[in-house]
Amino acid sequence: MDYIYAFLIGGLLCVIAQILMDLTSITPGKILVLYVTVGVILGGLGIYDKLVDFAGAGATVPLTGFGNSLAKGAIKAAGERGIIGAFTGGMTGTAAGVAAAIVFGYLAAIIFKPKTKK
Repeated sequence: MDYIYAFLIGGLLCVIAQILMDLTSITPGKILVLYVTVGVILGGLGIYDKLVDFAGAGATVPLTGFGNSLAKGAIKAAGERGIIGAFTGGMTGTAAGVAAAIVFGYLAAIIFKPKTKK
């Protein structure tokens, strides 16, 4: 059942983003920022952890999960180092994901030839 819950929750997050793109004039970049911000807010309030417990990777992999990781890192570091930790903890908590995105983005740019849309 864990796989089904992950698929349903992750799919639902993707469906919501697709509906926003299809039915509104919100750009994909703004949806990205919206999802990360919602993840930060829900993570800061402790609500997102309940969703992660239920859906696992279906909740941690999408952009809302990235926002949740930012919030958790900032909260943890703020408790350990004060106000400086509140500013640095988010990046510490998400460093592995950011590094992976940079490395794999670079590899994709080397391997594939990008083309502009016509």
